[in-house]
Amino acid sequence: MSDNPVIALIGPGAIGTTIAAVLHEAGRTPQLCGRTAHPALRLRHDEGETVVPGPVLTDPAVITRPADLVFVAVKTTQNADSAGWLRALCDKNTVVCALQNGVEQKALEPWVNGAAVLPSVVWFPAQREADASVWLRAEPRLTLPDVPQAQRVVDALRGTRCAVELSADFATVAWRKLLQNAVAGLMVLANRRAGLFRREDISELALAYLREGLAVARAEGAKLNDAVAKEILTNFQRAPADLGTSILADRQADRPMEWDIRNGVIQRCGRAHGIAVPISDVVVPLLAAGSEGPG
Repeated sequence: MSDNPVIALIGPGAIGTTIAAVLHEAGRTPQLCGRTAHPALRLRHDEGETVVPGPVLTDPAVITRPADLVFVAVKTTQNADSAGWLRALCDKNTVVCALQNGVEQKALEPWVNGAAVLPSVVWFPAQREADASVWLRAEPRLTLPDVPQAQRVVDALRGTRCAVELSADFATVAWRKLLQNAVAGLMVLANRRAGLFRREDISELALAYLREGLAVARAEGAKLNDAVAKEILTNFQRAPADLGTSILADRQADRPMEWDIRNGVIQRCGRAHGIAVPISDVVVPLLAAGSEGPG
């Protein structure tokens, strides 16, 4: 990457605002691209507030050259809507870092003009507040596969408050995070935040669902031991009772939900491997109906 790389960010929501802010603090303010022309982005954190100057660009036609690095922080339900940005910002020399849930981030490839798509695992809770600011509730951290393209992200985030880890077994890390995201789907069905998992009946259901997902993850090559299910549940039980999740926020705002890449993937992969997924067979249709209707 050049000494003055062009960095862009598509999707200045909670995760995108966090990444934009840490880059701005380090003097590497990215181009901000999205649907709404916010005059600035505001990130609240333990040390105060970081304001990233805008505006957020809303028309891909204003892009005059490809970027060296593009962070994609839109929901996977918005991938097709972001195609114009990706085509304008990417060429074969670009690295696209997908700050997205799931284990299928390569789905961005049809729109990136031959750029390298680099999946990531995002390990920090950030949530949009009523005043459009973002509240960062823990230190930001990313995990990336240990491949040459990852160095571009490492260089961009060097010296920032966002830690970057490289993993030689990225599939294991990604599936562990997916199990965490999948069980959070129970929060949607109950319309409750993380305190839900302190109920004995929900904790039993969550453990059973996590163990179901664990069997599928192992069939997909993830090296996860039996203790992972309990560890994930314990983390939810220890979290602030009012801690939400992006899929719950989408449900409460009556927006399309990422049910397929967070929960449907367990059902799909389980069936492909001949693994019984009875809890998924109940959870997935309910989440799909909550997202898409009718009714």
